[in-house]
Amino acid sequence: MSIRRACRVLEVDTSTYHYRSRRPDQAGLEGRIREICATRVRYGYRRVHVLLRREGWRVNHMA
Repeated sequence: MSIRRACRVLEVDTSTYHYRSRRPDQAGLEGRIREICATRVRYGYRRVHVLLRREGWRVNHMA
């Protein structure tokens, strides 16, 4: 079965099938976020973001 036909049957756009992220691999960053959230359960996303920036992580497309 062709990709076009399969996408039509599933009612999914073919561009969704061919999508590729433009970001570099984020596995290290995601792992670090999980570590912070596991040790500091009460921290929210803003505080986690500040900690990541202090550690030198590039977050949210900022230099």
